[in-house]
Amino acid sequence: MNITIRPAPLAGTVRVPSSKSMTHREIIAAALAKGETEVTGVTWSEDIEATVRILSLFGAAIEKKEGKEGITLSIRGGLAKQEGLLHADAGESGSTLRFLIPLGLSSGNHVVYTGRGRLSERPLTPYYDMFDRKQISYHTEGGLPLEVEGTLPGGAYELPGNVSSQFFTGLLFALPLTDEDSTLRSTTPLESKSYVDMTLDTLARHGITIHEKEAGLYEIPGRQHYKTGTFAVEGDYSQAAFWLTAALAGGTLALTGLSDTSLQGDRAIVTLLKDMGGHIEKKKGRLLAEKSSLHGITMDAENVPDLVPAFAALAAVSEGVTEIIHAGRVRLKECDRLHAMAVELTKLGAAVEEKPEGLVIRGKPFLSGGTVSSWNDHRIAMALASITPKLTGPLTIEGAESVKKSYPRFWTDLSALKTVPAAENTELE
Repeated sequence: MNITIRPAPLAGTVRVPSSKSMTHREIIAAALAKGETEVTGVTWSEDIEATVRILSLFGAAIEKKEGKEGITLSIRGGLAKQEGLLHADAGESGSTLRFLIPLGLSSGNHVVYTGRGRLSERPLTPYYDMFDRKQISYHTEGGLPLEVEGTLPGGAYELPGNVSSQFFTGLLFALPLTDEDSTLRSTTPLESKSYVDMTLDTLARHGITIHEKEAGLYEIPGRQHYKTGTFAVEGDYSQAAFWLTAALAGGTLALTGLSDTSLQGDRAIVTLLKDMGGHIEKKKGRLLAEKSSLHGITMDAENVPDLVPAFAALAAVSEGVTEIIHAGRVRLKECDRLHAMAVELTKLGAAVEEKPEGLVIRGKPFLSGGTVSSWNDHRIAMALASITPKLTGPLTIEGAESVKKSYPRFWTDLSALKTVPAAENTELE
């Protein structure tokens, strides 16, 4: 699907979709609790559907209910060994795959994991090394499909912390269920630690105790039990980033559904944009943002890799030079996001220099319209759309359906915010 957006200022209120990162975690914790749990305020997407699909395959019973404030999932947990070889399709979700591989082992299942797009290219080496050390049977010819059979023992675990925090989250969910106590240690400085902190927060609310003894070292008592209950999912700061960008580029937007006390690392987008000169304030439970005169800064992406596309897009229409550093891992996402943003922004007339670990962007007051590609990546599509108020002509985005991965209603929300009738602004082809 292609979508064409005509430049116009934006105004209105957006209810930010629920945090995809937190939704994965809440659903997994509920599936590990023996009994009934409700997870409320869920925004459905292809990635969440993948997690639900595999947890159901492992024995959880999950019912989806539509409501005014989003979707509620009623989950009867208790994963268990199922008969035969299970085929687990993770879609394009790296979180789903890396979070659930240890749970396939802890539930005693024999599983073949598959996926689509670039998922088979994304690193799994930390798990391969773990399988070898723990004598867990597996087979792969590189990437997916990956066949795994065995059980997850307690004990000492070591993983590199500079590949993805998702490996740590997967083990932190599974190891409390083993019969023995365990330790989990990062052999390198742990990058994206905020995501691990989100996992620890979820575990604590679900009755699981884990001791962080020092940076990158976790002591995990075994024989623990997840508790049931009702848990609400907060709004997603990584999705809010696109609306904040759009408002600062041209408009006035109010965002609802975001927590002031969130542990999401991507909450840093508010500080980053304020450092650029963005007018953003919290008022009556809403985050308000308006058109601002912006200037370039240095962004360290080490702990906030998902913010890079939106930030890069806004930097291209801000005064001065912006440098994005420590962003090498962004190349390993749904696409090589550093290269994709450099290529597509350049098509619009931006001055972007691509480096191995980041981007140098020399801002301009306006960019041209034109045709760009989403690279089948939801964040690339939304980032490019967010700066349309700063374009001199219409923008056509190829592969606009990619937003289904995390934010299926994005184009609907964007149309509703136009200050002229939606029919005059967007054309779906």
